[in-house]
Amino acid sequence: MPYNRRQTAPSRTAMQPIELNSPELYINRELSLLEFNARVLAQALDDSLPLLERLNYLCISCSNLDEFYEVRVASLLQMAEMDANVISPDGLTINEQLDRLSVKAHDLVAEQYRVLNEVLIPRLEADHIRFLRRDRWSASQKAWLEKYFNEELLPILTPVGLDSAHPFPRILNKSLNFIISLTGKDAFGRNSGRAVLQAPRALPRIVQLPPADTDSGPHDFVFLSSIIHAFVNDLFNGMTVKGCYQFRVTRNSDFFVDDDAIDDLMLAVEGELAMRNYGDEVRLEIDANCPEETVNFLMARFDLTADRLFLANGPVNLSRIQAIYSLIERPEMKFPPFKPSVPSAFGRNKDFFASIRKQDVLLHHPYESFTPVVDFIKQAAADPDVLAIKQTLYRTGVDSPIVAALIKGARAGKEVTVVIELRARFDEKDNIGLAAKLQEAGAHVVYGVVGYKTHAKMCMVLRKENNTLRNYVHLGTGNYHPKTARLYTDYGLFTCDKELAEDVRRVFMQLTSLGKVSKLNKLLQSPFTLHPGLMKMIEKEIEQAKKGKSAKIIIKVNAVVEEQAIRALYRASQAGVEIKMIVRGMCCLKPGVPGVSENIEVRSIVGRFLEHTRIYAFYNGGDWAVYASSADLMNRNMFRRVEVCFPIGDRKNIDRILADLEGYLSDNAQAWLLQSDGQYKRAAHGEQSTYQVQTELLKAFCG
Repeated sequence: MPYNRRQTAPSRTAMQPIELNSPELYINRELSLLEFNARVLAQALDDSLPLLERLNYLCISCSNLDEFYEVRVASLLQMAEMDANVISPDGLTINEQLDRLSVKAHDLVAEQYRVLNEVLIPRLEADHIRFLRRDRWSASQKAWLEKYFNEELLPILTPVGLDSAHPFPRILNKSLNFIISLTGKDAFGRNSGRAVLQAPRALPRIVQLPPADTDSGPHDFVFLSSIIHAFVNDLFNGMTVKGCYQFRVTRNSDFFVDDDAIDDLMLAVEGELAMRNYGDEVRLEIDANCPEETVNFLMARFDLTADRLFLANGPVNLSRIQAIYSLIERPEMKFPPFKPSVPSAFGRNKDFFASIRKQDVLLHHPYESFTPVVDFIKQAAADPDVLAIKQTLYRTGVDSPIVAALIKGARAGKEVTVVIELRARFDEKDNIGLAAKLQEAGAHVVYGVVGYKTHAKMCMVLRKENNTLRNYVHLGTGNYHPKTARLYTDYGLFTCDKELAEDVRRVFMQLTSLGKVSKLNKLLQSPFTLHPGLMKMIEKEIEQAKKGKSAKIIIKVNAVVEEQAIRALYRASQAGVEIKMIVRGMCCLKPGVPGVSENIEVRSIVGRFLEHTRIYAFYNGGDWAVYASSADLMNRNMFRRVEVCFPIGDRKNIDRILADLEGYLSDNAQAWLLQSDGQYKRAAHGEQSTYQVQTELLKAFCG
């Protein structure tokens, strides 16, 4: 039912003014991020999903938690060392945040192991997929595994006995390790009682048993940790192993580059990367059966307290189980394959430039293929009339066909300029390698603006046509990464609109050269015009509502954190603006608070694809203004990054995006509704038929 402002707007005469910066009106961003991870884990319990996909969701929740500790918890710990009295917008000190996060994270980990041991493993076994513990090995299986240990593992395993000549080894971030208790003396009369064994990262964490050699089923697996446990005695000749327990350390993986004290950003990033595996310890995971004495020994060694200790009721790195997905050919246990469609504008005409001259072309990935984006750059690289190609790269993959096309264009003598963000977290090493390849081919490579990450997704092609120059532009909400384009939902826009293309040219000039802020025609850009531009559009809806006219805002982003934007949305709600928000992950805004946010609904969609599109839509008196962007409503996106937010100009494309948004707002199968207390509840469909937006989009575009 459409929202009626006069029915639900609060009576201001009956209420005292509410301070919109009150801590009670904000959800803690870190707790909100853990809530998202809980929603991902909940997918593993969904019986309607294929079984191996459910296992995937469990693994994703584990890898997400790794990154949470590597980055978010690590950041809080560093802040606590500098000033523990800093208060977050929700009123918590840093130590209070850490305490609450520890409780939530421990609950999450306990649920992960419960889901694995009590739900998924029994279901997998019922479908003849088994993880065999040591006490279940048959004689033939044990014989094969012993041979595997002696031939494949023993030659490269290097246990370290702990004594004054063998100090505790440096433990790699998130690596599999074992603490071993020993009795007896070795050939030199030594025995400190303990040894540490590090499992090389080259070793598979799961080993599949060959049916023909072991009388095993077609999908029987053994964890590497189980094999090492079973034959660890062979590593200590003449001594007795009393206990062998797996453990894993998570370290601070963020790094700091002092922008004011460096001459070469690439060298600085390379230097920091070398230390990433040995950052400060932030979490310790140990086998739940490990004796208290040994647990205390490791905690003291890593200088960690009990709040950052996790006891594992299974493998210490559950995300490694994901490896079996590619080893099992059981189509009924996976999402059905799909073939992305190609827009008719490109399907009929392989001349991308001619197609874009006729009309703007909007792509919605992964339902529509990312191939046209790659082919557009390939065609530009080969076209003799193309004079220059400019592109931003944030994440693109090691063997990127886009990079290959840019290299081809540079070698063909075109002016190729690439803005590579070296500090794209966890992609730094790959991006350094790509930069070197492009430079070798003669491309101009820059690293953006010192102090600001370049997160904008832009490509511009300058072409000479009939003695005039024309710019063709691609703008997107996601990365130029063909693989993730099949996993993430994103929009991409092709256009040769003169004003928009000129805006993109000016942004590239800012990134590659020096100069004052250029006035842009249509594009909103952070850190300059994006935030004030969005605030202005919110204010316009507020004014419409105050006049008694219809006023609506729809926002679809990955995160809502920025306080000024939240306060503006609260004011809009108080004025009677209907606000619908689709927020995948963190959301610090509280919907449904009387007198503040009664007119705001927040939902999160967790499905087959990672929701990644960012859309800002404003009713604008009935003439909807719709913008797509690379930016979320976060402080970093608004003020510390170079982002772009581009208008959708073509009416058909506007209507299409609005229809997509309506689908997300109608989802009652994959949607979670945010409550005013920060908790999420699944959307209920009651007697209505279920509507799953991602499934419907697959049907519409992929048949």
